[in-house]
Amino acid sequence: MVEWPTTAAEAIAVQEELRGLVEVADVGAPARYVAGLDVAYDRDRLAAAVVVLDAATLGEVDRAVVLGETTFPYIPGLFAFREIPSLLTGLERLTVRPGLLVCDGQGLAHPRRFGLACHLGVLTGIPSIGVAKTTYVGTHQELGHERGTTADLVDGDEVVGAAVRTQDGVKPVYVSVGHRVTLATAVAHVLRLAPAYRLPETTRLADRACRAGLRDG
Repeated sequence: MVEWPTTAAEAIAVQEELRGLVEVADVGAPARYVAGLDVAYDRDRLAAAVVVLDAATLGEVDRAVVLGETTFPYIPGLFAFREIPSLLTGLERLTVRPGLLVCDGQGLAHPRRFGLACHLGVLTGIPSIGVAKTTYVGTHQELGHERGTTADLVDGDEVVGAAVRTQDGVKPVYVSVGHRVTLATAVAHVLRLAPAYRLPETTRLADRACRAGLRDG
C-alpha cells in the first residue's frame, strides 16, 4: 500500500524526487482509447471520475467513479496529492486501459514542473497531458481568434505549455506536457478532442461524471 505524504514538506520532496522521471517525448503508438480525469468536491467529500473514450469516434467505452474524502490539505502547487489516490483507484477499476490520460489541471506548467498530469503519468507509465482552464504559471502573447491558433506559455525563459484556441473566439485552454508526449502532440490531441466546445470531450464528460457521482453518492 502506498503511503502518501501528510505535510507540505513531504509532498514537495516527492515532487522533487519524481520530476526527473518525466519524459518529454512521444512514446508508443497513437492511443486507441483516451481517458479524461476530473475530481469534484463538497467540502471534504470528493468524487473522482475517469471516463474512457474511443479516440476515433469520441464515444464513451468505459468509466469509473470513486467516492471518498480528502486526506491532504488544500495547498497551491500540491493539489495532486488530494486527487491522485482516488484517480489511481478509478484507473484500476477500468476494464479498458487508456493509452492517453487527459487531466483537468497542469503538467509541466507548474512551479516545480511537476503538476497533476506529470505525477499521474510517472506513476502509471501512461502518456499524459494537462489541460487547464486558467494559467497557474507563465504568460503568453495574444492569440488569433480562430480555432487552432496557439501561443507559447512561457515561465521565465522556459516554454512550459501552450495557450490553445479550441473554438473560434472562445477563451483558450492551457495545455502542458504530462509524461511521454511532446507539447506539439499534446496540442494536437486537445484540438482533436475538442471538435465542438472549448473543453475536450474527455474533460467535459469526466466533469459531468464526477459531479453526478458527488450529487448521487
